Amino acid sequence: MPASGPSLGSLYPFIASQAAQDEYPLSFLQPRFTDHGQWRKEARAKMLELLHYAPKQCSFDPETVTREDFGEYMQEKIYFNTTPDIRVPAYVLIPKNLKGKAPAIVALHDHGGNYMWGKEKIVETHGEHSALKEWRKAYGQRAIAGELAKQGYVVIVIDMFYWGERRLLLKDDAADWRERPASMAKERIQEFNSRSSQNEQLVGRSIYSAGFTWPGVIAWDDIRTVDYLCTRPEVDASRIGAIGLSVGGLRTCYLTALDERIKAGVVVGWMASFRRQLETHMPHSIGYTKVIPGLYAHMDYPDVAAMSAPRALLAINGSQDGLFHLGGVKECLQKLHAVYEKSGAPEKFRGSLYDAPHEFNQEMQSEAWDWLRRWI
Repeated sequence: MPASGPSLGSLYPFIASQAAQDEYPLSFLQPRFTDHGQWRKEARAKMLELLHYAPKQCSFDPETVTREDFGEYMQEKIYFNTTPDIRVPAYVLIPKNLKGKAPAIVALHDHGGNYMWGKEKIVETHGEHSALKEWRKAYGQRAIAGELAKQGYVVIVIDMFYWGERRLLLKDDAADWRERPASMAKERIQEFNSRSSQNEQLVGRSIYSAGFTWPGVIAWDDIRTVDYLCTRPEVDASRIGAIGLSVGGLRTCYLTALDERIKAGVVVGWMASFRRQLETHMPHSIGYTKVIPGLYAHMDYPDVAAMSAPRALLAINGSQDGLFHLGGVKECLQKLHAVYEKSGAPEKFRGSLYDAPHEFNQEMQSEAWDWLRRWI
């Protein structure tokens, strides 16, 4: 952030003037909206239009490549198609000794500028790199997918586009970057992540120039992950939740907003007001992975989250999280309280603010686990 003044300097007044100036016209809190179901239909249609991404349906063609014992659960490594062009790697964690169909969780990994791994950030694997254990400091030193599986949920975790097995590799990249051995030097990981960070804007510009959006790819993959999860014989398709930290929280918000099969969402470390972010908090919060062109002319981020109503939504933020304007976070939580009150389901939303940085610590997790147990 700059030492003083807007990040955009002299350009800020003009850019800010082009965003919605009063209440966002497609916010459910506008007086013209009285029926949440009708509003949700209109708002969702607008968001899907702006995502500019609607691939052809295809069969999943799932393939299980490994099945390993992790004590209280079995862990499958699988691949399945989300589009005719995309084959997604995933882990599915299945609790042992299930009696009938179980509730399920779509767990969504973070960004964090760590592109070398995706799903492994929240899934324990045998022989994993020590850097992953260090990364989980943000998760209270826990692989949260495993924690959820131990509680009796079937859990699925995929690699987001540009992360993990879907990371950007170039023709002449060295073997360690291609194979990710446990012996890889941490300096090499840092070098790879630095290059990936620099190239994120190139990938973003290329995607948008090609006529689609990065959030469109993310949202479609996550929705298709729910589609696949519902085909699993272990899963009760009427009891599915979603949870994630940081960009995983953003993905949780989008998925819960767009897919009514998600009965409870937990958004951690991502509740932002665009107008508040724009002046000083844009550089490390709203990048190409999050830009939906034209969205903020119609609705703000909490208005997207409001599509989750009347289903259950828990939003957790840290008051020491420097990525987000704290006043904007509080405004978002207040707005969502008002939306859920207006939609007739005030008990289905909770906004929690912890004296913590950008993380999903064990205290936050306790609240999240209680929330998921309550609603699914």
